[in-house]
Amino acid sequence: MSQSKNQSLKEKVLHSIDKIRPYLLTDGGDIELVDIQDESIVNVRLMGACGDCEYSHQTMAGVTEAIKKDSTEILQVNLVS
Repeated sequence: MSQSKNQSLKEKVLHSIDKIRPYLLTDGGDIELVDIQDESIVNVRLMGACGDCEYSHQTMAGVTEAIKKDSTEILQVNLVS
């Protein structure tokens, strides 16, 4: 992938994360983009209260939906520690 295309994909993913972030901050949490692998796999880290929340799987479902909606080339979103 060219650097400009990679940067564009990263910007789209960050935009999706920025749309979700206010909801996480409300609950004392946050989210961080760790990396994008193979142009189709996004790795994120939940932080703060979201990092060890029993509902993190539901949070990740929303994160995945938002990222895939904005970046159709993304096939998978993983939670990493």
